[in-house]
Amino acid sequence: WLPGGYLGVEVFFVISGYLITLLLIGEYERTKRIDLRQFWTRRFRRLLPALYLTLMIAAVYIAVFYSVTREETRGDFLGGIFYVSNWYQIFVGQGYASSEAFVPLRHLWSLAVEEQFYLIWPLVMTVVLRRARNRLPAVGLKLFGVAIAITAITAVLFVNGPVATACNAEFHRGCWSVGDRYININDSLYLGTFSRAGGLMLGAAE
Repeated sequence: WLPGGYLGVEVFFVISGYLITLLLIGEYERTKRIDLRQFWTRRFRRLLPALYLTLMIAAVYIAVFYSVTREETRGDFLGGIFYVSNWYQIFVGQGYASSEAFVPLRHLWSLAVEEQFYLIWPLVMTVVLRRARNRLPAVGLKLFGVAIAITAITAVLFVNGPVATACNAEFHRGCWSVGDRYININDSLYLGTFSRAGGLMLGAAE
């Protein structure tokens, strides 16, 4: 009743928000500081080797079996390397609605959201723990409110009914116009870092 992994992906973000926040609080309680360099180094060591191995295998596979798509997939590889796959897919219209497209690295969007969270959240928690260490339950309630607000804004922005899967000047219902480009709203909400922050903040609030 929830196809496409919608519920599973959201649960993944909630758990991630919870675990990373718990790790940061635990480190601060032990050492009275958060070692950002060590935190980021641990995250990169956990993620980068598997990611780059996947990219290399995919590159070889495409070169051998789908050489005609090498130019088309260059942006996918760059997005994967720099952890911006979600924003690249939004920009070029590679949302989940465009299922007929050849996008072998489509799944990297969630890893991009995750890594962007890893980059930003330790900085936020450093400030929170320095200023409100003794008021964490109140901070948790505020984060819960942020999660609810993000969810509500996402629900308001979501476009029901028939929308353009490939937005253009002729049919652009459910699209934002950004300069001379049309961006699918629902794909942006599904893939976007800000809309996905609702699950992450819910986990952090716990």
